[in-house]
Amino acid sequence: MHVGHLLTTFLLASLPSTLLAHSGHDQIPLSPEAESDWATRHMAEEHHISNFDPGAFFTLHDFDSSLSWSGDEIRRMYGLDDESMKNVNEEKKAEVVKRTLDDFDRDHDGMVERDEWLQGWRAGRRLEDFGLGPGHHGDDEYEYEIHHFERFHDENTREEDLVHPEDIEHFRKHDEMEAAAERQEKLDSMPIVEQNIPQKFRRY
Repeated sequence: MHVGHLLTTFLLASLPSTLLAHSGHDQIPLSPEAESDWATRHMAEEHHISNFDPGAFFTLHDFDSSLSWSGDEIRRMYGLDDESMKNVNEEKKAEVVKRTLDDFDRDHDGMVERDEWLQGWRAGRRLEDFGLGPGHHGDDEYEYEIHHFERFHDENTREEDLVHPEDIEHFRKHDEMEAAAERQEKLDSMPIVEQNIPQKFRRY
């Protein structure tokens, strides 16, 4: 089985049962109408979780397990630090954070606590869709697995079958990382690294 596939399966399987459990009327099955809600679409596209639960959503994006979302966590949730967002200016990214806090931060402390999120959800408030995509916030391996491998390949795929442009780019990055690691290992083993010596002090 593909390593990425194993990792994704393990991550989803290791989520606490309370995180993925049904929560009565808060649970929303996916439907064409529900897909207009950004958070629901995010869970389906980025996490392959087909039923939206606001408590599970909060926990999954509480990256430091502090029971609150900071501005940085809101950025990460929306995928604003992903490479695909490099052409989005900082003013737009700051606007995403500000408007999310305006919607859910009831005590104006610059954080969205779990209770604030759940109260807001039950009052009908939803995360805005800012037109910036579904929110990529996994590492390269996870994003490749979710958005390409699971759609076009399976556990029976052979290495020689991985010929799509996405496959080639993914493994090119792997090769670059391995080459960089090998170069660093070689440098670390050298008593003196010539490249670190200023030109005027080098002997020839």
